[in-house]
Amino acid sequence: MALMVEPRMLISREPLMTSSVWELAALMQHREWEGGTEGEREREREREGNERLRATDRKEGCARLAKQVPLECARSTKHSVHRGMSSVTIPPPACMLRPLEAPFRYLFGPGPSNVPPRILAAGGRPIIGHMHSEMFEIMNDIKKGIQYAFQTSNNMTLAMSGSGHTAMECAVFNIVEPGESVLVAVNGIWGERVAEIAERMGAKVHTLAKTPGGYFTNAEIEQALAKHKPVLFFLAHGESSAGLVHPVDGIGEMCHKYNCLLLVDSVASLGAAPLLMDQQNIDILYTGSQKALNAPPGTAPISFSERACHKMFNRKTKPVSYLLDMTHLSNYWGNDGKPDRIYHHTGPVSGFFALRESLAILAETGLEKSWRHHEEVAEYLWKGLQDLDLKLFIKDRDLRLPSVTTIAIPEGYNWKELLAYIMKHHQIEFTGGLGPSVGMVLRIGLMGYNCNKANAAKALAALEDGLKQCRKAKA
Repeated sequence: MALMVEPRMLISREPLMTSSVWELAALMQHREWEGGTEGEREREREREGNERLRATDRKEGCARLAKQVPLECARSTKHSVHRGMSSVTIPPPACMLRPLEAPFRYLFGPGPSNVPPRILAAGGRPIIGHMHSEMFEIMNDIKKGIQYAFQTSNNMTLAMSGSGHTAMECAVFNIVEPGESVLVAVNGIWGERVAEIAERMGAKVHTLAKTPGGYFTNAEIEQALAKHKPVLFFLAHGESSAGLVHPVDGIGEMCHKYNCLLLVDSVASLGAAPLLMDQQNIDILYTGSQKALNAPPGTAPISFSERACHKMFNRKTKPVSYLLDMTHLSNYWGNDGKPDRIYHHTGPVSGFFALRESLAILAETGLEKSWRHHEEVAEYLWKGLQDLDLKLFIKDRDLRLPSVTTIAIPEGYNWKELLAYIMKHHQIEFTGGLGPSVGMVLRIGLMGYNCNKANAAKALAALEDGLKQCRKAKA
């Protein structure tokens, strides 16, 4: 989505002369992405050399300190002075005296995706208190941004302090009580995860199962709803382990017919494939920050319909998790109508800064434009893969997830060797399958900032090289 904006605009909305140090740091990463000039690379090598020298000095200092510690401890014990200091017998670890090192890589897997400079700059701003009025205003902005991204007017809309799994557990823990019936559509790993979460908290779990890449007809879903009478039905809209985007139309109405709530996972699909929470009668919808939204991992938008809220706030028992209890979280996000917000937990302030900026980019781009862009780049990638004589795992074009493409593992190749070669020689991350799709597929993800034809061409070239260079087993 950020690619719809000119590169300079990605850094800051202000002139460069007034940019903060965090925006300048983001500019440096953006230049690294573009390759930089030879002079820049030379300066970078010089900087790294200086860092190594400083690290060596720190390491020598640590060694001297390690020798001194036992002596100082002995002196302290002898004279019974500085008793607290005498307990320090473990020296500082050598690794902590070295500068942080993290390689640059093209994250063309199922997520997280590369974070654009503008979002990096937002996340790098000086933090403020998590209970400051300015922080509440930022949280209010996030709520409105999620409502736009989800296409919902639900008041009970917020972002969880954690990954998509946090939102997944929040939904199940708050809606379902022990002994209640839950129906889970399992056609990949995310259905498996929800089934286990519900089972752990004491629900009666029923599954509607297909092999990875399979989808469920509305007739199959209705038959299971009538049979099991669940209070909650789970469906993954974007099943990233198989590369499938599942139809949602009509399912919400069916659930309501059987007095059941519809829970949908859109972690891999939000912003990349059409999804309309209110129009499609989805009761609980959640996503993650790190895929098409392009924020760092660690925050998870979620929204509850009025129907879901009625079930959630009229429980007979408390939710099994205090941290994920929506009674408290609704107040923390200003959704319960009370004048004051009361401390519940310390939210990830920098993560919220980044999430707000990612939602701003989506709003500037426009949802429909983002959907079209992901579809166009996916079409380009799919054609390139077919030109390499590779087989797309999801045969029905309308069921392919635009953000995560799955390829049937080419015959004769060791998929782990192939991915390791591409990582080593091209600094590109692709991944294999996940859960039930392990050993069946390779996954290529192009979403948000990474979603453009140049990156698709880069991915195709790396894959072609890997197929040429990696040893193919004899038939």
